[in-house]
Amino acid sequence: MLQFYALKSWEYMNQKILNSLLMLLISGMAMAAESQTTSPYAATIWSIFPPLLAIAIALLFRNVIPALFFGLTFGVWLVAGGSWQAAMTAPLQAFELYVVNALADKDHASVILFSLMIGGMVGIVSRNGGMVGIVNIIIQWANTTKRASIATIGMGMSIFFDDYANTLVVGNTMRPITDKMKISRQKLAYLVDSTAAPIACIALITTWVGFEVGLIDDALKGIDYDGIGAYAIFLQTIPYSFYPILALLLTIYIASTSLDFGPMYHAEVAARNATQMSSEDDLIIDEEIEPVKNKPYRAVNAIVPILFLIGTVMAGLFITGYDPKLEQQSLKDIIGNSNSYQALLWGSMASVLVAALLSISQGILTLKQTINAWYKGLKAMMLAMTILLLAWSLSAVTETLQTSDYLTSLIEGSLSVHWLPLTIFLVAALTAFATGSSWGAMGILIPLVIPITWSLMDSQSMSGTEHHYILYATIASILAGAVWGDHCSPISDTTILSSMASGCDHIEHVRTQIPYAFFAGGFALIMGIIPASFGLNPWLSLLIAALGMFIGLKVVGKKV
Repeated sequence: MLQFYALKSWEYMNQKILNSLLMLLISGMAMAAESQTTSPYAATIWSIFPPLLAIAIALLFRNVIPALFFGLTFGVWLVAGGSWQAAMTAPLQAFELYVVNALADKDHASVILFSLMIGGMVGIVSRNGGMVGIVNIIIQWANTTKRASIATIGMGMSIFFDDYANTLVVGNTMRPITDKMKISRQKLAYLVDSTAAPIACIALITTWVGFEVGLIDDALKGIDYDGIGAYAIFLQTIPYSFYPILALLLTIYIASTSLDFGPMYHAEVAARNATQMSSEDDLIIDEEIEPVKNKPYRAVNAIVPILFLIGTVMAGLFITGYDPKLEQQSLKDIIGNSNSYQALLWGSMASVLVAALLSISQGILTLKQTINAWYKGLKAMMLAMTILLLAWSLSAVTETLQTSDYLTSLIEGSLSVHWLPLTIFLVAALTAFATGSSWGAMGILIPLVIPITWSLMDSQSMSGTEHHYILYATIASILAGAVWGDHCSPISDTTILSSMASGCDHIEHVRTQIPYAFFAGGFALIMGIIPASFGLNPWLSLLIAALGMFIGLKVVGKKV
């Protein structure tokens, strides 16, 4: 009898404890939901801790998924007010609210589907022998490490219209070639990453330009400005975009001189002495998709799907951006009004269908083999897509915590307009680094900074036409700083995609690229932005910076 009552009492206590825990969880989640817009930590120094914590853990332990989730959970806890009840529910809230919202976002879903379809297309063209055919053609010229590196840069600059398409196509296409030449995956990821965003943000017609020009145009409407139009202003900013231009030049310098420094040098030495480029720590499990045996390796089976991808994306940009109601539309207006995500989806799906049709019609693959190859290529992208989702979720937390507002507040106060471009460059870099999004940094800062710049110029009697270079330099500094911060951030979407497409361990890519980003960024700051902000011709500043960077590489670089 005593045992019976003891058992019943134990069950009762367990039930009470369980009910209490459930009530605690429910109340904690309710508190988290209520405090999303009222967190006492919003727009304070605490708001920068979630991304910085994620970055520190990722670099320390070289594992990005736990780092992102830990930073995300810490951010959700701050959003909920930092109570001990919220600490218990933060991991659940992070997954249930932020990750789900990141996945449900239409643009994010488009990027995921686009990336998965590109992976599937690569799987098919690898299985049908098309990728081997391309390798056999390119390897005839790119038969040295120098030529293979230059070929990678050339391909990166040729796919200038979108950074996502650039990273995925160039990384997947050049990986077998750079592997044959024993170029490290870290170097490939660097070359891919440092050509994609820089060329996309300064080329005349890209998916970036429409976004940038739209933001500039909206900001100009809020100030007393009656000068040239938004697109013309964008063109004026190009010579002041020192970091993107110098980042591109640095890739050319490194490829042509075979000089490296920092962790990249050691990665290259290891690659030259290695028999295989991949490791068990790679972002992508490097399970090679072997072409079918006893079938011809035709490069056309890979080239045609890639051309369809590029052509369909370009056509999609035109179709979605063209307005038949308007009489006169320039190409830049059409691209500026286009839906780049929709165009990317069309292009990726078209490339998969064409690759499948070529494989089946030539009798190289059966329908079942084609689907299996597509699925195998798609499966290789899943880990990177998980990282991308967590990075987007962390970005949403930083938005709720008003991290960018806090960083922007650092530039308020008394400041000479001559130092404004430098200050804005650093704030844009910090914002992109902390949020993992160069587009996000531009979207946040351009509407805020243009009115601030114009107001400071007016208050310091520098609003005349001869001083408009300050405005151009400041806008360019937002764009350049955002790309610089993006290159240094392990939670950046383009950095993640570059690692994924290159088959490189993500943290290794970040670790080896950061010294190069700081190298180019340092010359951009000291020899580019500062002299140009005080009136030196930007082209002359760019020439001096480019020459200084080349000499600097000769001093610090070592031949592998």
